[in-house]
Order: sequence, then C-alpha cells, then structure tokens
Amino acid sequence: MRQSGREGRLSGKVGVNEQELRKRLALLRSEHRDLDVAIAALTHAGEQRGFTDQLQMARLKKRKLVLKDRIAAIEDVLLPDIIA
Repeated sequence: MRQSGREGRLSGKVGVNEQELRKRLALLRSEHRDLDVAIAALTHAGEQRGFTDQLQMARLKKRKLVLKDRIAAIEDVLLPDIIA
C-alpha cells in the first residue's frame, strides 16, 4: 500500500535518515519563526490602519499550527519517549 501525503514520509521512516530529519526540522523551525514575524507585522500594520486582515491572520496562524504539528512529529521520531 502506498502512503500519500506528508504524514506518510514520517510514519514510514523508510529512506529517511536522522540527518535528513534534522535538516527538515531546522527548516520547519525557521519557517515557524518567520510566521511569528509575519503575524507581528500584520498586527502592527492593522493597528496603524485601524483594521487587521482577519482572513490573512487566520491563514498565517493555521499554517503556524500545521508547522508546529510537523515539528512535534519529527521530534517524536528523533527523540522517542522512553517509558521507565
């Protein structure tokens, strides 16, 4: 059975080494930080104009949550929970 989507890349773990995961993790963290900056800029611009583009704000925040979930998934693969 072929796995589709982005989750398939992580859950399959086939052909994905630790170095590739760490590079992907760094990229996702960088994008997550960039979204923080974009959200702050949009908020500041909204304060200056008297209104904020709520649709754009919602899109940025949703993207940020998706990135957070992907970051957590990669971290779980790299640092699995050890039950003592």
